[in-house]
Amino acid sequence: MAQLPQNLAPKRLLQLLKSEKNIASALSLFEKASSHPEYKHSAAVFHHILRRVSLSADPKLLPNVTRIVDLIRLQQCSCSEDTALAVLKIYSRNLMADRALETFQKMKEVFGCEPGVRSYNCLMNAFVVSNQLNKAEVFLRHFRTMGVSPNLETFNIMIKIACKKEEFDKARELIDNMWSRDLEPDVYTYGTLINGLAKGGDVNEAVKVFDEMVERGLRPDVTCYNILIDGFLKKGDYNAANGTWERLTKDSWVYPSVVTYNILISGLCKCGRFSEGLELWDRMRKNEQKMDLFTYSSLIRGLCESGDIDGAERLFKVMSESKVSPDAVVYNAMLNGYFKVGRIKKCFELWELMGMEDSRNVASFNIMMRGLFDNDQVDEVILIWEHMKESGFVADPTTYGILVHGFCKTGYNNKGLHVLKTADEKRGVLDVFAYSAMINGLCKEARLDEAVSMLNAMSKSGCKPNAHVYNALINGFVGASKFEDAIRFFREMGSTHCSPTIVTYNTLINGLCKGERFSEAYDLVKEMLEKGWEADLITYSLLIKGLCLSHKVEMALTLWNQAICKGFKPDVKMHNILIHGLCSVGRTQLALSLYLDMNCWNCAPSLVTHNTLMEGFYKVGDLKNALATWARILKSGLQPDVISYNITLKGLCSCNRISGAILFLHDALTKKIVPTIVTWNILVRAVIHSGAPK
Repeated sequence: MAQLPQNLAPKRLLQLLKSEKNIASALSLFEKASSHPEYKHSAAVFHHILRRVSLSADPKLLPNVTRIVDLIRLQQCSCSEDTALAVLKIYSRNLMADRALETFQKMKEVFGCEPGVRSYNCLMNAFVVSNQLNKAEVFLRHFRTMGVSPNLETFNIMIKIACKKEEFDKARELIDNMWSRDLEPDVYTYGTLINGLAKGGDVNEAVKVFDEMVERGLRPDVTCYNILIDGFLKKGDYNAANGTWERLTKDSWVYPSVVTYNILISGLCKCGRFSEGLELWDRMRKNEQKMDLFTYSSLIRGLCESGDIDGAERLFKVMSESKVSPDAVVYNAMLNGYFKVGRIKKCFELWELMGMEDSRNVASFNIMMRGLFDNDQVDEVILIWEHMKESGFVADPTTYGILVHGFCKTGYNNKGLHVLKTADEKRGVLDVFAYSAMINGLCKEARLDEAVSMLNAMSKSGCKPNAHVYNALINGFVGASKFEDAIRFFREMGSTHCSPTIVTYNTLINGLCKGERFSEAYDLVKEMLEKGWEADLITYSLLIKGLCLSHKVEMALTLWNQAICKGFKPDVKMHNILIHGLCSVGRTQLALSLYLDMNCWNCAPSLVTHNTLMEGFYKVGDLKNALATWARILKSGLQPDVISYNITLKGLCSCNRISGAILFLHDALTKKIVPTIVTWNILVRAVIHSGAPK
């Protein structure tokens, strides 16, 4: 920092301040001069230092502004409106409209000058940027009272207000009013309306405004083009975005900026057009267009999400060579990408690098823990979680959701409960995802009382249960055959303004069918249809399964035909249910007919289909068709499993074909299929029953 001379004059201080490129050093010099003996700042010095502060976006400089203004008041230094404007702009940028208003009201008292139209505009804009639109409109009326004539900037601010309130017709009227007043709108005027329309989703209308601007003889700047390209890409209209890009490249007055390329690359990646994004990036390189962090970040994130981690790695390397330092967003994208392709070792290597570069944030910990849970590395998750707490990071709702869901999914429900308790003790915010995961985990372990307690705790915390939570509870009670409780929670959904989904209905229908409460199940289907839900394939499958379990096969066949008449195409699961039902009552020929028709539905029979049919034939003593089904398994390229062999062994033994059964056993052993206790029981019982092998 420069040294102050003994005889300091304002002109000399101004020279010294101008030579200080660092704003902090300039402020220190200014403060030092303020306490210099027999020295007073001039208006030019005050203006210079306040203008410097107004150009900085650092909010830490705000206390200096208050001290400088107090010094102006103390010295009774008459300053120009420009000096007061610098203060107004600082407060406006920092969303301190009330302080801006106070400064405006005391301009004559503090700065010794009257506010002009620029000061009026600056204060009105301060209200707009702090989203106090009503105050801005009230203050606009003050213009007329004070006899201040609105200028171009005033109208631009008024148009900004109209666009923020989505009053686009009013914004258009203001532009027309400007032309009628011979107050020619500028590119910023039109750009404000174009931006408002595009953000509001009406990009086509924004294009009309853009075209009007061109027809009026105004040359659009690159920002106007960028707004349109971004608007079209956000709507997924790539062709329109590309058309605007082509129009930009043909415009001889304006050139694409790095922001233009960033918008296009980011939009293309979000649309899944990664190769085109890379082509654009390559074009930037060839044109020696400077790339920033956002350019690399958009492409790397897109490539990682598409699974092209090798491409992301190459780009990451180019980024490092270009001296662009990756931030936490880029590192997180790479971390997520490595997990996506299962490169766990790379994840840990990158994690260590992120630690050394101090580039971890809460999202980094969340990605790491989710990825480790997906790879069943629960112990590693616990270490990362502990490290997160030790490092001073504050868990967010996503963190708790990942932990609870992960622990419950991997069978550590008690650990999940511990996380919820920790969050509650630390007044952490828990979202519905965390509660839903915990309730689902408890229900799967039949800990229904605890699940209900968790639901109550969720409601008390102000977190509203959704359909996923109720579905988990209903499924838990259905699984425990506590149908009355399941129905009670189903009815409770309506009273809590949480509408049941098709999953809710299907879960309850499944339970009622299992409990052979078919009339209630059908009433539920009727209610579901009345409420506008369409029965899906799962609904029909569940009803057919319930009927088949109760040997009501004729009713099941009627329902099957109803589903087909409604245009449903039965899947392999639905076929398996009905084939099993038919076989269970000995109607194997109809089951065979259903099996043979599966190709008509473009539905390939599974091994379960063949096993079910084969078992049905053996039960009715149809050895020929049973063995033919075995041949079909092999012909279709499926590999018989231990269940297939057990069915065959049992079937052959029941027909007293024990020697044939033993041949199949040898075949199983040759194919490295390990016999189960069931296998040996079948053979031992058969040998004992017959007395000796035939």
